[in-house]
Amino acid sequence: MTGSDPQVFVVDDDDSVCRALTRLIQSAGYRVKAFSSAREFLDDLKFGTSPACLILDMQLPDRSGLDLQRELDTRLPIIFLTGHGNIAMTVAAMKAGATDFLSKPVRDTDLLGAIGHALECARQLHALHGRLAGMRQCFERLTPREREVMALIVTGLLNKQVAMMLGTGEKNIKAHRARVMRKMEVTSLAQLVLIADRLGLCRAFEMDASDERCGSLPTQDQSPLAAHLPCSYSTKEESASPVHPRTPDKLQWENFSPSLWSSMTMNR
Repeated sequence: MTGSDPQVFVVDDDDSVCRALTRLIQSAGYRVKAFSSAREFLDDLKFGTSPACLILDMQLPDRSGLDLQRELDTRLPIIFLTGHGNIAMTVAAMKAGATDFLSKPVRDTDLLGAIGHALECARQLHALHGRLAGMRQCFERLTPREREVMALIVTGLLNKQVAMMLGTGEKNIKAHRARVMRKMEVTSLAQLVLIADRLGLCRAFEMDASDERCGSLPTQDQSPLAAHLPCSYSTKEESASPVHPRTPDKLQWENFSPSLWSSMTMNR
């Protein structure tokens, strides 16, 4: 096994369970590392480029599995494996983004299947982060005036309306708009609206398009990675009016599809 092989973390305070899981996971060709407490795991955790997932017990000596899940905040696909689960715990874990909730004892085939699913989710998330990073780099190239123009045109305003709001001529707005499209590497308003929504800019723009907050990107926590449904918009470029769906509170791994993302974005 190499450093690029998938990584599986196990957090369980039962040493016999850790040993058994380690043997099983290694036999399937995965790298595995076991921890007896949440703090030990967090102190050692480093997010790399290889796909990874976490097998997590619900009852730990220093905190609950749900507490650790909240602290990780969807950065790592989680499989809960516990002997003390109930319906309320299952619902809470799945709503918070867990990929599976299994009961001890678990069949080897069920656990390995859950690991395969979680690692595929991790690959999708890594690809999504890469695409978002590229979009953020494009946005950072915009000047403050270009960001103001972008904030207004993605709401569906016409060039002449943007010009009136910014106190300038329509010809200037057309020039700024062309530079925005070029720097953002898009060819249509629909694509620009979609990128603004992916980066979490649409909601900031809608709060107040002339506010200085529209000149900066949301933080990583504010970025709506969970909002994988596309905006609805008119096919007529100048009258496009985006309608933004409600963003789920947490990333629902089972609903995410890389083919869906590919169909939403242009080839970069």
